[in-house]
Amino acid sequence: QVQLVESGGGLVQAGGSLRLSCTTSGIIFSVHAMGWYRQAPGKQREFVARITSGGSTNSADSVKGRYTISRDNAKNTVYLQMNSLKPEDTGVYYCNSLRLGSSYWGQGTQVTVSS
Repeated sequence: QVQLVESGGGLVQAGGSLRLSCTTSGIIFSVHAMGWYRQAPGKQREFVARITSGGSTNSADSVKGRYTISRDNAKNTVYLQMNSLKPEDTGVYYCNSLRLGSSYWGQGTQVTVSS
């Protein structure tokens, strides 16, 4: 079966950093686009960053200059390096995989940024 497992979330003070990981199985990882989304309590899930199979990246304006998405095809893993964290970055962060109309989601990992 297809499985995406996020890790690396936690509690951090404003200005701190976290590195999230998403390890996949059941897909041909190297040909999938990968993305990160987040959802704050009471709000809709929003796009954070994505990376194509070719390595092109883009991110939401709210995280530009602070977050970096990357991938390691040998490990079937996508990463999200988060720096200069703010309280408004708090939420559950989800990993997403997309290829030819098939979309998969992980269970999410909690990120809490205190002021």
